[in-house]
Order: sequence, then structure tokens, then C-alpha cells
Amino acid sequence: MLTLNPMNSSFNKLLTFKILITVLMVSIFSTNFLFIERVDALSDSKQLVLDAWTLVNEGFYDPEKFDEIQWKRIRQKTLQKQIETSEEAYSAIEDMLRPLDDPYTRILRPKDYELLKSSNFGSEINGVGLQLGEDDDSDKVKVISTLGGSPAEEAGIVSGDLIEKVDGTSSEELGLANTASKLRGESGSKVLVEISTESGEIREVDLERRSVDLRPVRTKRLRDDSHTIGYLRITQFSESVPRKFEEALQELKEKEVEGLILDLRNNSGGLVSSGIAVADSLLSERPVVETKNRNGIKDAIISQKETSFDGPMVTLVNKGTASASEILAGSLQDNGRSTLMGEQTYGKGLIQSLKSLGDDSGIAITVASYLTPKGNNIQGQGMIPDKLLDLPDASEYGSADDKWVRNAELFLASLLEKEEVSIQNIELSNEENMP
Repeated sequence: MLTLNPMNSSFNKLLTFKILITVLMVSIFSTNFLFIERVDALSDSKQLVLDAWTLVNEGFYDPEKFDEIQWKRIRQKTLQKQIETSEEAYSAIEDMLRPLDDPYTRILRPKDYELLKSSNFGSEINGVGLQLGEDDDSDKVKVISTLGGSPAEEAGIVSGDLIEKVDGTSSEELGLANTASKLRGESGSKVLVEISTESGEIREVDLERRSVDLRPVRTKRLRDDSHTIGYLRITQFSESVPRKFEEALQELKEKEVEGLILDLRNNSGGLVSSGIAVADSLLSERPVVETKNRNGIKDAIISQKETSFDGPMVTLVNKGTASASEILAGSLQDNGRSTLMGEQTYGKGLIQSLKSLGDDSGIAITVASYLTPKGNNIQGQGMIPDKLLDLPDASEYGSADDKWVRNAELFLASLLEKEEVSIQNIELSNEENMP
């Protein structure tokens, strides 16, 4: 009778040991997984960090940067930190975003998020009236422009100045977002700012924060012996600008203006959609801007057929003209709709999207870059005017002593006179051809 020999005892022990190890490992990993999930679910501060990482991961315009900086590993290391409060979460998010090397992708604490929304959607903001960017040649914060009638303008701070310190802390240490945050505050409170000028002069100014009336659209009529010209200044692109711009154009047309001076000096941008809407009012079925997102897709935005004003134009720009203002200026220049006069513009060609996080905070994420209709990249380069002006800025834009506006006025008058001569020649030609 044939029988099978039983497995030897050594083999059975080895098999039992392997099974036990496998069960133990599964148990450990399952327990750890459940523990991590449970901690994340219970920790609001860590969830804030994870939400911020996810929004950036899904929206940031340059995903190749993620591989370069090991973006997933950064998330893992950040979530391993002790993060128990909202402030610790904000600091952790700042550390997490720093390797992206994009000052415009940033965490916005509740106060900063509310103030930024107010400046985009409201008509006034508390602060010193500075619009800031990052200096390409250093890690310092640079003044893009000052708001008209603001404490900063009254103190003589101008576009191109560098913010060295705010209340004794260097702007290099603070970074762009925190520098802007420290400059804002309750109306009546003061802040000490150390400024360095382009000539190298360093000075301290004690600024008192107050409510600054943004007044985004301002107009006036300019008249001489021969012509009536409209002057229209846009200080920033808030939500209300397209409607206010249309109202201003209608008012100027009722005053029978023959040409228009559009003043975008020291307009550092705002809502891109508002800048595009203004371009739409001035262009007829023409490309306004091309956007390039993370997938490399370029979408040309085309203006509608109807225009609100089709007369001759001059657009004034300077080194404080940035972002949405450059989109508008570039669309007018590339389509031959308006002559650009002034200085080379700032050169901010990146578009940010604002996203809400928990506890009333938010995050700004660079989601796309933009190009002018002819494919010119504005980022870091800016717009070069058709006619450069080497003139000092006026103390008040649009005033009688504003030489930039006077130059634009004379140029428009010459265009109008050429049009009149051309019309007269056509009329004479028609008369000669009559039987």
C-alpha cells in the first residue's frame, strides 16, 4: 500500500512563521493607514495644509516644476510636522510653497484674503496705498505703483522704489505677501517703512494707515481752440470697472469728444476679466489676449462686434502699468487700435486664481500666463510704447501740469487734423469726378 510521507516539521514551522509575519505586516500597515486617516480627519489645521496642497497641485500653471522640487514628498514631509493651530498651518503652507519660486502663489490669511477681495470688489481699502511686486534682481519687495491720494503717494514713494524694511523687519525675510500684510491695518494706526530709491538713497517714512478711495475710473474733458478730447483714467481693474467705464464713455460721447486719452499709468492690475471687458468695448471682432495654461493650450479671446467708442486713441503707460493693464494695452497696440505712449511697462504676465480655504483664509495660485494677440510674452519684459516719453510724472495725473497728457493731447490733435485733411481731399476728388 502506497502512502504519502507527511511534511517534515521544519517546513511546517517555516510556513507558519511566514503566515504570521504576513498577517502582522498587513495588521501594522492597516493600523497605520487608519491612524493617519483618523488624524487627518480630526486635525483641521492639517486638513488646511492638505487642501492648499491639493488646490495648487490641480491648478498651478507649470506642473513640470512639481517633479523638479519633489512636490509629493514636500506634502508628505509637511504633514509629518506638528501642526496644531491655524497660524502653524499658514507657516507650513508658506514653507511648502516656497520651492515653487513663484511669489504670486501664496497663502492669504483671513485678514489679507478679506482685504484683497475688498480691493477687487469694493471701492476703498485700509492701508498706505502701495501696490507691490517682487524685484527680479533681488529678493526685496518693489513698489509697482502708489494709489492716488494715498499716504504713500503723499510721502513721495514712487514706482521702482524698494521696500527695505517694515517696522524693522526686512522685506527679504518677510516676502511679498507678508510685506503687504504688515503694511495693511486699522485706519489711524502707523507703520514705519524704510525705502531705497533707484538712485540708492535710503530713507524712513512714518505712514499713517487710512481708508483709500480707489475711485477706479475718472474722466474729464480737454478742450482747445480746435478739438475736444476725452481723458479717462483707470486706477485699477476691480469688478465695477467695466460698468463704470461704459458710463464714462457715454458721458464723454455726450460731450462730443473727438478722441480719447486712456491713462493706465500706475495701474497695477486687478481682475483680468475686467481688463478684458474694457478691451472688448474698444475692439470690434479682434483678438484681445491669448492664455496658456498648464496643458499648453492657447485660447484666444475675441472681442464682440459692437464697440462703445471707435474714435482715435492714445494710451498712456509707465513702469507701474502691470498685469491686467498690460493685457489691455497690448491688445490695443497689437490691433493698431491705439498708440501707446510713455515708459516700458512692469512685465507681469501671470494670472492668479483666488481659492477659499477653511477658517476664512484663501490661497492665490498662478494658473496661466498670457500673451498679446501677436504672441508677445509680457512676463519679465513688459510692453514697449510706440512713443517713449522722457518726462517727469505729474503730481496729479490729468491735471493742467501733466506733461504726459499734454503730449498725448497734441498727438491726438495732429491725428484729427490729418483725418480732416483726408476727408477734404476725398470730397474734392468726388467733386472733380462729378459729371
